[in-house]
Amino acid sequence: MLTTVDYHTAGEPFRIVTGGVPEIPGSTVLDRRTTAMAELDDLRRLLCNEPRGHADMYGCFLVPPDDPGARFGALFWHKDGFSTACGHGTIALGVHAVREGLVEAAPDGVTDVVVDVPSGRVTARVRLSGGRIEGVTFVNVPSYVIARDVPVAGVRAGVSYGGAIYASLRAADLGLTVEPRHVNALIEHARRIKAELAGHPAARHPSDERLSGVYGVIFHQDLPDLDGVRRQRNVTVFADGEVDRSPCGSGTAARMALLHDADKTAGLVHESIVGSVFTARARETTEEGVIVEIDGMAYRTGRHVFELDPGDPFPTGFTLR
Repeated sequence: MLTTVDYHTAGEPFRIVTGGVPEIPGSTVLDRRTTAMAELDDLRRLLCNEPRGHADMYGCFLVPPDDPGARFGALFWHKDGFSTACGHGTIALGVHAVREGLVEAAPDGVTDVVVDVPSGRVTARVRLSGGRIEGVTFVNVPSYVIARDVPVAGVRAGVSYGGAIYASLRAADLGLTVEPRHVNALIEHARRIKAELAGHPAARHPSDERLSGVYGVIFHQDLPDLDGVRRQRNVTVFADGEVDRSPCGSGTAARMALLHDADKTAGLVHESIVGSVFTARARETTEEGVIVEIDGMAYRTGRHVFELDPGDPFPTGFTLR
């Protein structure tokens, strides 16, 4: 029996497992990810796949932090495995920690929820007024450019890191726009681009091979500036054809790394394929990269108790795409 509390952040689901998972060994959250990949993949598939989930499901297992400097750790997962970063999930974890009393929060002001994730230590800064959560700012690990103008699938992409590695390109370069009617074509292009970049030097993390590999492909298009702030619409296709309904938290940080490096862009209004919005800004530049802050909000959608009937012919579920 597994218990979860489910949220959505800007339309993207996030399923937090609150009970039923055995202890996951490891000295760090990144080590625990390796253990979970080897030993808990059945639980991931049970929660992510149909009939309990779907091809675009997302969630996490809660684990101890690396040290007392963080409140807890999180192992992010999707239909194809375990990811290294998740901005929309971090925003949901901030809301969850405050609403469920996992951290002390004053009814007015900002409460920092510090979380250790496989890519490092991140923060969800939860803003409250009159006891009500008004929004969350996701403070990410340093983001940076890995390569520009990488030839792939007949186009050129920028590759950057925002807790995971992303390839970015204009949707117009493929004769497409970021609209739901083009989502199937964008998925197929993303799969081909990821496959072609699999062995490329730009897909390698500079210091930890466990963080290597192009996780997502970001298709973007420019929109008119909003009150003098740069504005783009994007869709991130990650894992094996999974579509992010939100503007993608770590992907937004990766986009900011490219924009800030190119022309010192300080802010970005980032819209998703369903019209939801994250607002990002470059807080500071360090030797490792730019620290990006992203404003968003998450909403609880339900509480669940999942069971597995011993006679179920689909014990870990299935996906149709």
